[in-house]
Amino acid sequence: MKSFEFQLNLSDQKYLDYYRGSIKQVLVQCTDGVTIEFPASLLTKFVTSTGVHGRFVLTCDDEHKGSELSRLPPTNQNRR
Repeated sequence: MKSFEFQLNLSDQKYLDYYRGSIKQVLVQCTDGVTIEFPASLLTKFVTSTGVHGRFVLTCDDEHKGSELSRLPPTNQNRR
């Protein structure tokens, strides 16, 4: 299995392009610098009234098939 971690901040207005189908693929840069592309339909379950925001991980098999997107829990930056 391969996994790709990234941060995503799409406003509700920007997400409309994906929702309407005018943009079908999402292109993101991962935390390790790799750029990946995945189907916008994977974002559907993460949409809120303000758009799609958070840290995510995309997992897939070694042939980049069977993609699954998960939201990671927020990190506590102020933790000591």
